[in-house]
Amino acid sequence: MLIEAVEKRFGAVEAIPEDHQLEFLTDNGGAYISQDTRRIARSLGLKPVNTPVCSPQSNGMAESFVKTFRRDYVSRMDLSDATRVLAQLPAAFEHFNEVHPHSGLKMRSPRELRQHRQCLSQSNGQALNCE
Repeated sequence: MLIEAVEKRFGAVEAIPEDHQLEFLTDNGGAYISQDTRRIARSLGLKPVNTPVCSPQSNGMAESFVKTFRRDYVSRMDLSDATRVLAQLPAAFEHFNEVHPHSGLKMRSPRELRQHRQCLSQSNGQALNCE
């Protein structure tokens, strides 16, 4: 699951530069604090990071995501059975990350924000052609 998630987001695991540190942020559930899980994450170049216990800020961000996702996506899905729900999730996540405007990101989608930041860094901070 970890390999699939990393490759879906960043491409082939082998293509991630050695000096690039990716963090694997999880809660403190048993599956995530397991030494085996942490060892696998490190072998993939991920730095295992757990949210602090009783962290209102992390919990608030997670709750905000769930509320938004339920309101904007799940409420419009065919929920007749688990197979149909699971089949609809990839398109919903893709839309959420690619198109859906986020007020906390100045009405950009997460991918638009990353592209904008990359453009700014390549143009030395000057937003010449950065839409």
